[in-house]
Amino acid sequence: MNISIVIPLLNEQESLPELCKWIEKVMQSHNFSYEILFVDDGSTDQSWNTISELSKTNSNIKGIKFLRNYGKSQGLHAGFAQAQGDVVITMDADLQDSPDEIPELYDMIMNQGYDLVSGWKKKRYDSVVAKNLPSKLFNWAARKISGVKLNDFNCGLKAYKNIVIKNIEVSGEMHRYIPVLAKNAGFSKIGEKVVIHQARKYGNSKFGMDRFVNGFLDLITIWFISKFGKRPMHFFGLLGTLMFFVGFGLALYLGIDKLFIHTKARLITERPQFYLALTSMIIGTQLFLAGFLGEIILRTKSNEERYKISERI
Repeated sequence: MNISIVIPLLNEQESLPELCKWIEKVMQSHNFSYEILFVDDGSTDQSWNTISELSKTNSNIKGIKFLRNYGKSQGLHAGFAQAQGDVVITMDADLQDSPDEIPELYDMIMNQGYDLVSGWKKKRYDSVVAKNLPSKLFNWAARKISGVKLNDFNCGLKAYKNIVIKNIEVSGEMHRYIPVLAKNAGFSKIGEKVVIHQARKYGNSKFGMDRFVNGFLDLITIWFISKFGKRPMHFFGLLGTLMFFVGFGLALYLGIDKLFIHTKARLITERPQFYLALTSMIIGTQLFLAGFLGEIILRTKSNEERYKISERI
């Protein structure tokens, strides 16, 4: 199979028939073998019924329905697990991503040797204050921290080699950072393509300003996990040991000073250095234990599914 198109969605019943017709037209005009994987992330409208009806007229349409809303990352994870195409395309269901971009994205993966190609919505139709400016700031910070030189981390339109999506774990709210996850997994040929951004035709955006705050927090998380996720003791243990020995050294100095040098001076407990030493040793011990517990959790963690599926098509 040439292409798998993974489309996570939430309450997009109006746009689904038009999106399917558009994708079918592009696939047929280029003679691609394909599948469309809709992942219904707990929609409360008639999205799942619409997907069911569409699948009756096109056997290439498949669906996964979550019991409730788990988030876009979990939707992508479920779609990636089922995708069979040589190239996997992700896109949003709101018609803001154009299926006409798919043939060129496919070519960049199959013929130009890219592991991953991310879309760049250079010209946007979103609100300048509410979306565009925060997005530019967010993307600048993401480039600086991650080292991945992309202009638009938030673009849902991306293309991957199948081997890439089978070797990364998308969890939490990490869907924005799939290129970073791919780079950390060893897939270094990451490209970018300017894509058309279309104005929303139906419904409302499912994301607000809070996604940028959450995005920055996730960026810090992914930076830490990429460096110390497999070895938490290297971070917490080292920092804890240093703090403990600083406190211990200061306590030792205070003891020697009181016992042998200034024997008639004020009590040790009346000196602020004593409390600094005590605090440093306590915090150092706690950090060391945090690293130790992190290692135990890492070695005994459960691989339980992060979402529950109620139906499949």
